[in-house]
Amino acid sequence: MAQKTLPTDVPVDDFLAGLDARRASEGGELVALFRDVTGEEPVMWGPSIIGFGEYEYTYASGHSGVWPKAGFSPRKAELSLYGLQTAEGAGELLDRLGPHRRGVDCVYVRRLDAIDRDVLRELVALSWEYYSRS
Repeated sequence: MAQKTLPTDVPVDDFLAGLDARRASEGGELVALFRDVTGEEPVMWGPSIIGFGEYEYTYASGHSGVWPKAGFSPRKAELSLYGLQTAEGAGELLDRLGPHRRGVDCVYVRRLDAIDRDVLRELVALSWEYYSRS
């Protein structure tokens, strides 16, 4: 089965411009934070994920693909933050992040202004370092 979510040529600014005002603003703030922490430029992955860098993975099943080392999606109901739970020490940081819920590989945040941006910055840096070693 071919991987569905891959990098595209859609400009991130064009994607953000199509969002409602709050999500566009939060998306812009997250782009700046992720860019600052990673040193990478944002790339659209599929229709709604903004990713930074990429790494290759292979599961025990043999399924393999590529995925952003760091990324997020400013979805209507919640911001989806990817890859922030895997690295050692992430749990302690997530406990200090502020209101959120955790999925399998996502951290979901309703409002960016409700969480601690310094903790988010630490989480992104920790995740970036982890996936850069993988």
